[in-house]
Amino acid sequence: MSFESAINAIRDGKMILLFDAEDREGETDLVIPALCTTPADVALMRKDGGGLICVAIYDKAADRLGLPFMSDILRSVSKNGHKSLISLVEKKGDIPYDSRSSFSLWVNHRETFTGITDNDRALTIRKVGETVDKVLKGEKIDFGDEFRSPGHVALLRAATGLLDERRGQTELSIQLALKAGISPSMVVCEMLDEKTGKALTKKDAIKYSKDKNMLFIEGKDILGSS
Repeated sequence: MSFESAINAIRDGKMILLFDAEDREGETDLVIPALCTTPADVALMRKDGGGLICVAIYDKAADRLGLPFMSDILRSVSKNGHKSLISLVEKKGDIPYDSRSSFSLWVNHRETFTGITDNDRALTIRKVGETVDKVLKGEKIDFGDEFRSPGHVALLRAATGLLDERRGQTELSIQLALKAGISPSMVVCEMLDEKTGKALTKKDAIKYSKDKNMLFIEGKDILGSS
């Protein structure tokens, strides 16, 4: 499928499949703009994807909202009496495909109940998308007015240099949003294989995309357009 077709699908709020790279995670994620996510989308990701349902956020928005990396939170806490926590983030080489994780906070929107249902997670995701959109348009936002933590939706903070710095699903999906000219907050969910206990193979992900009439692109397609 062409890169332009994927851009148009994202622009129209449709879900696509995005494979990162053979030499990285080697995973395909279901990807959709946060602002467009419905309970049905969450159900599909939960059942057909099976991985974590996360929201990737542009670093400029994360900065304005005061959203740190979880690793920085653990470093800060370790300096204030919980020294044992530093070993969680200071050991080198623990992540075989990258130098660090992009995880930030886990949140629920304050209007949710438990936060885990399809309705609740879809609401949290859309509200994250709205908040990112507002803060990038110059509105002053107190993130805690809208969200509480811990919650059931993981936030991922994109690297400052995007693909020049890191080439994970977080950065690839945000680059895709920027290319599409939409608010840079994207839902990503890994596709897993219950038969093998591993990530769904690229071959099976392509088959799924054809069966479901969903676009499939690779990270190299996005890199080639940058």
